[in-house]
Amino acid sequence: MLPWLGRAPVFPPPESALDDPPGLLAAGGDLSVARLLAAYSHGIFPWYGPDEPILWWSPAPRMVLFPPQLKVSRSLAKTLRNTRYEIRVDTAFRQVMEACGAPRRGQRGTWILPEMVDAYCRLFDRGVAHSWETWIDGELVGGLYGVSLGTMFFGESMFSRQSDASKLAFVHMVRHLAAHGCGMIDCQMHTAHLASLGARLIPRDAFLATLKEQLARAQPINLWNYHYRNEPS
Repeated sequence: MLPWLGRAPVFPPPESALDDPPGLLAAGGDLSVARLLAAYSHGIFPWYGPDEPILWWSPAPRMVLFPPQLKVSRSLAKTLRNTRYEIRVDTAFRQVMEACGAPRRGQRGTWILPEMVDAYCRLFDRGVAHSWETWIDGELVGGLYGVSLGTMFFGESMFSRQSDASKLAFVHMVRHLAAHGCGMIDCQMHTAHLASLGARLIPRDAFLATLKEQLARAQPINLWNYHYRNEPS
């Protein structure tokens, strides 16, 4: 039987997650700051649809990116060099979340519901959630958001309004985090898009062990003070 969460921000062990559907751990609870922090600290995240209770997941295997293993294709490298763009951090967090939750071709709905946006904005106000943003001609055209604890980053969602716009933000983020000792980026589920950037699946026990190591490390000061402008000649 699927555990139903009570008022306390306590979760079952991630190892007790179901095999079908893969990784489903618990239901119920809320999206308070305390519960979300408890969830991410144990490798758990919320994901549910408009007519569902809050569902909590810990999939196995886990899709992750070790920053030194980032892959940049030739075409993406060319875009990074030759496109005029700007990378900003944490200047439009709510807008990034809302863009990530906008309807997409081939999808019936979104899991980034208004209450989810509000919950992660509260994390943003606490300095725990962050957005990486691609701007062109003063317009937000792509980006991603996620949660950061210790030297661990938990990626949540990405969006693009122009080709490769989210990848530009992603590459800058990964390189910056690698330079500051971030040991692992959680990508949650396997996608071909993430695999093309170097992410891979690892067993849950390996993920949890590395997560514990990253959470024990202090986050570098001013890690999120980042701004880059590319002006090709």
